[in-house]
Amino acid sequence: MSIGVYYTHTMTKGFFGFALTFIAFFALSYVFLAMVDALPEPLSSASEAALSQRNADPISTGAASEANATSPELSVRVVAKSIGMDNAVLNPTSTDVGVLDEALLKGTVRYPGSGMLGQDGTVLIFGHSSYLPIVRNQNYKAFNGIQKIKPGETISVYSGTREYRYTVTGVRLANAEEDVVELPSNGKFLTLVTCDSFGTKSDRFIVTATFAGVYSI
Repeated sequence: MSIGVYYTHTMTKGFFGFALTFIAFFALSYVFLAMVDALPEPLSSASEAALSQRNADPISTGAASEANATSPELSVRVVAKSIGMDNAVLNPTSTDVGVLDEALLKGTVRYPGSGMLGQDGTVLIFGHSSYLPIVRNQNYKAFNGIQKIKPGETISVYSGTREYRYTVTGVRLANAEEDVVELPSNGKFLTLVTCDSFGTKSDRFIVTATFAGVYSI
C-alpha cells in the first residue's frame, strides 16, 4: 500500500470513529435529559404567533402602555398633521392676563390648573389665530386652521419623553358671550381654543378630543 493510500485510509477510519463517538454521546445525553425532564419545551402556537408579530412589527416596540405613563407630565408641543400644525406649548404658572398674553407671543399656552398629560382631566391649550396677509410674529397664526380639523382625526401632544395621541370628537365656533369651556375630569381629554387675548371676549373655535394612546419617543 502506498503512503498516500495508507494516509487516506487512516483518516477515513478516524473520521468515522469520531462521528460514531459523537452520535453515541449525543444520544446518551438526550436520553439523560429526557429522564430528568430537562428537555426544552417546544414553542406553543401562541408563542410562535407572538414572536412572528414582534419580528414583523418593530414599530410597536416603541409603544408605551398607559400603565407606564400615569405620572403627570407637562405639554411641550402640540401637532395636528392633518392641517400642518406644529407648535410649542408653554406652561406659565400664573393666571395673570398679562403673563398669559405674553406667553401667547412665544407659542401656544396650556392654561394653568388644567389637566396634565398622563392623568385624568382636560389639557386646555390656547393659541392665537390671525388671517392678516402679513404677520411678523408667526405665533399669531399658531392655531390657524384648527376649524378644519375633522372628527376622527388625530392630535398629538408631546411631553419631553412621550407622545400622547387624542382623537378629535368635535369642532365648533363659540360666540363671544360664551364664557365657559367645559373641562371634564372623568377621563383624559384635550381641548384647543383660539384666543385673541385672555382679557377680552371674542368668537373662538374650540376643538375637543379624547385620549387614544401614549407612545415613547
